[in-house]
Amino acid sequence: MIYLTQVIYLKPGKEQEFNQFESIALPAMARYQGELLMRIRPTADQFIEGTMVPPHEIHLVSFPGEEQLKAFLQDKQRQEYLHLKEQSIETSLIYKGLPFP
Repeated sequence: MIYLTQVIYLKPGKEQEFNQFESIALPAMARYQGELLMRIRPTADQFIEGTMVPPHEIHLVSFPGEEQLKAFLQDKQRQEYLHLKEQSIETSLIYKGLPFP
């Protein structure tokens, strides 16, 4: 099992484009046995301490393995809408992890 945590920062005024991309990308994960475990939209007042600027969203997803993750990233329908991702996301951080024994 592979776990990905994505911290997403949007370009100003591009939430609609981001939501359009997410409406395609998130359901596509299921075709590759991916699962959206959490989708969090934190607010600044929820942060206790730290030096990072609060992101627009934080996603926690899982895939059974590398093959399924790669297939999802190459999904043709998702690829057709990558322009929306590029238009809307300023930057994102992705943390990849495995289950801890």
